[in-house]
Amino acid sequence: MDEAASTPDVLVLGGGLAGLTVALQLRQQHPALAITVVERRQHPLREAAHKVGESTVEIGAYYFADVLGLREHLDQAQIRKFGFRFFFSEGRSDIDRCTELGVSQLLPTPSWQIDRGRFENFLGERARAAGIEFLDGAVVRALDMGEGGARHAVTVEHAGASRRFDARWVVDASGRAGLLKRKFGLARANAHNANAVWWRVDGVVDPNEWSDDPAWLARCTPPDRWRSTNHMCGPGYWFWLIPLASGAHSLGIVCDADMHPLETMNTHAKAMDWLREHQPRVAESLDREQHTLQDFLFLRHFSYDCTQVFSADRWAITGEAGLFLDPFYSPGSDFIAIANTYICDLVAKDLAGEPFAPYAEIYQQMYFSFYANTLTLYQDQYALFGDAQVMPVKVIWDYTYYWSLLAPLFFSGRLTDLRTIGRLRPVFATASALNLAMQPLLRTWGERNLAVEEPATRLLDQARIDWFHALNGALGESPTLHDDAFVAALEANVERMRVLAAEILDRARDMHAEIDANGLEALVAGARGPALLAPHWYGEAVAA
Repeated sequence: MDEAASTPDVLVLGGGLAGLTVALQLRQQHPALAITVVERRQHPLREAAHKVGESTVEIGAYYFADVLGLREHLDQAQIRKFGFRFFFSEGRSDIDRCTELGVSQLLPTPSWQIDRGRFENFLGERARAAGIEFLDGAVVRALDMGEGGARHAVTVEHAGASRRFDARWVVDASGRAGLLKRKFGLARANAHNANAVWWRVDGVVDPNEWSDDPAWLARCTPPDRWRSTNHMCGPGYWFWLIPLASGAHSLGIVCDADMHPLETMNTHAKAMDWLREHQPRVAESLDREQHTLQDFLFLRHFSYDCTQVFSADRWAITGEAGLFLDPFYSPGSDFIAIANTYICDLVAKDLAGEPFAPYAEIYQQMYFSFYANTLTLYQDQYALFGDAQVMPVKVIWDYTYYWSLLAPLFFSGRLTDLRTIGRLRPVFATASALNLAMQPLLRTWGERNLAVEEPATRLLDQARIDWFHALNGALGESPTLHDDAFVAALEANVERMRVLAAEILDRARDMHAEIDANGLEALVAGARGPALLAPHWYGEAVAA
């Protein structure tokens, strides 16, 4: 290595959301650490940038706001999210007569809609102010990765010149370019066969303009529906609407590749024609002159896996450079937060002279486990998405699973606390088994429902489910619990999951007596209690 080479402790390849946040987290924990971030795109980015991943949920939002201390920016420069919202509106213009799933008021734990251009510009400025070397408009030209403790040699082209880096750690945050994944041949496919197209338009698309019914408009208190991540749902697909603080609106179709081929929507004109068929009221809104098209992109088979993300040779992968699930529940920022936290702990152990290689293997196993369990929420489930009876029950189940275990583990700061995680192993195993049995039950229920009449118009208000509201609020209390109380809280959460699973199984069999329970009976044996969901959540006794 030439004497003129720079010698950072950590070289981050990619200065997008994952790369800049891991750099800031490392700087926060180690003020004297030498950190360089190399980013291909020139800053400042335009607002409403081409990137997706604008909707955050609880783990990612907490990571940005509280772990990294960026709450002031989020509150002042981004949009406080009004939760997820789902309309079961396939082929319909009368959105106010469809089943609507969402909250009527904000839940306690906040999340935000992120304008990626604005946020990444802010993160870049914050990184430079913190003494991190941030090279935008830079391209990685060569990677010579060391082994057995040797440093990594990386050549970068920046400002018309070639620079060489001799780095102790390399963190790949290069997104779908996947620099280390390609170098080491780590790519692994998964079986989730879904595609996506997305675009942005000027102006806000306000669902409240879809009706003049006073009762429908009054269902939600301010900040109102337009601040939600709105999902327009139908068999095999969903369509997103996400508002951005720059005054644009993000839009996208995500679909099962077999049910809705990409070739039917891979241009803006085709996508609009597709919307006119499947979501005509949305298409009518978007045809207005004020909604000028800003961009249009698509991805085939967007979901993928990776065989390794953390290495004893002092390299790591975070964000989309490693793996990606599905945008339906917006988990992208969550998995950035989780990977970054593991990476920072590995670097800290290395700096302290502690053996970190065993932890790299353990953290990777846990990370892959979180990925695999979360993938079950999406894979082979898209046919359900238009079912106004089963899908709302699935959403409640999926949220409960998320808020009961992984989210409190992150909020409490125990993601790397192996002693507590060891105590929780039986709890996680039970929850995973429940979910692995529940997802095919829901899928089969939906298949049996094809001849079932759709429920009448209704708002399924998550904010009015007391235990659900409390489960969300308890996330913020997780950091205050001592270990025994924390373990007891998660045990209670999983026991509630058992009761909910038993109730869902009973409801499914009330409609379809011979439905296969996939082993769920044994898992929920003895788990009975007061009903957790009112009958109308199952499509019964519905009033307008």
